[in-house]
Amino acid sequence: MDTQVLWQLFDTSAKVGIGALISALFMMVILSRRHSASKITQHPDQRRLMILEGISTDVGNLSHVFAKYSALVIESIHHGTHWPDARKKELEMVNHELVREFKKLSDAESKLLMLGEKALEKTLRLYAAKIANFRRQVYVGRTDIKDETIIAMKKDINLLREQFYEFLSKKYDRLLTGTASAR
Repeated sequence: MDTQVLWQLFDTSAKVGIGALISALFMMVILSRRHSASKITQHPDQRRLMILEGISTDVGNLSHVFAKYSALVIESIHHGTHWPDARKKELEMVNHELVREFKKLSDAESKLLMLGEKALEKTLRLYAAKIANFRRQVYVGRTDIKDETIIAMKKDINLLREQFYEFLSKKYDRLLTGTASAR
């Protein structure tokens, strides 16, 4: 082989090798910066705030779905056998959505226990139990339940929700002001 061809081959190989080396170095620098940025841990109170915000969102979603569910069930009781099939299907979909939200609520209760927030968890558990009791007592086809009973049950549920948010708000405020150690 000609020396000029060998020299061109060596030159091209060296350039490709140097390019690969430079690319690898830049990749290592980028990855190490990304890794070190993710290693910077948040202040524990900030993490608690984020968890409490997520729990608040989950409870809010459950409240919304429950409101849809209860409105449809009450409507079905009032209409009796003349309730449209489309509304029955809508109730079925909302019922499935409510079950999914209960799963999220169970996760929220676990997070509260993990954070040592027993009072918040207990209030949330009572709130969920009241909703479950409502579902057992107020259902499609039930004709012997009075509006006053339904209203009283919904009032109890709303009181527990308000109580939960009151406790959550106080805890959240303490974390924001930096007095979280006073549990």
